[in-house]
Amino acid sequence: MEDSSRKTKRLNASPVAVTPDELGEAWDGGKLHLPLMVDLNGKPFGRANTGVDMTFDFPTLIAHAAKTRPLSAGAIIGSGTVSNKLDGGPGKPVEQGGAGYSCIAEIRTIETIDTGKPVTPFMRFGDTVRIEMKDGAGHSIFGAIEQTVKKYEH
Repeated sequence: MEDSSRKTKRLNASPVAVTPDELGEAWDGGKLHLPLMVDLNGKPFGRANTGVDMTFDFPTLIAHAAKTRPLSAGAIIGSGTVSNKLDGGPGKPVEQGGAGYSCIAEIRTIETIDTGKPVTPFMRFGDTVRIEMKDGAGHSIFGAIEQTVKKYEH
């Protein structure tokens, strides 16, 4: 996506980095407890709380990564797909009252288990995904990531 104020291309990274103290009470020292808002083509796809159902907290992930590879300043540690269970089982789409998903492969897997085949299509040319997280006051924490799938022209 082009940033009109700078005329630069944004890649798959957050436009803004923040320190844990900026996260307030939502940061518990290991996990961030806020919903990750994922919209697919302008419709809610996921609203999963990032701290709920997170198997390993960030200190544990960082410690493991440091045991298995050298880490240097600027290293980025990701937690993986954000997902929330529902009543002990897999989640449900937002339109069915669930927290939705952050990964198309996950919903397709659940659909396959439930019905024998996936229903949700993979993204196609022209599809847009928007990812953002807001604090309790509704302010964007990291800025929004918005990408449209385009055919590579070489």
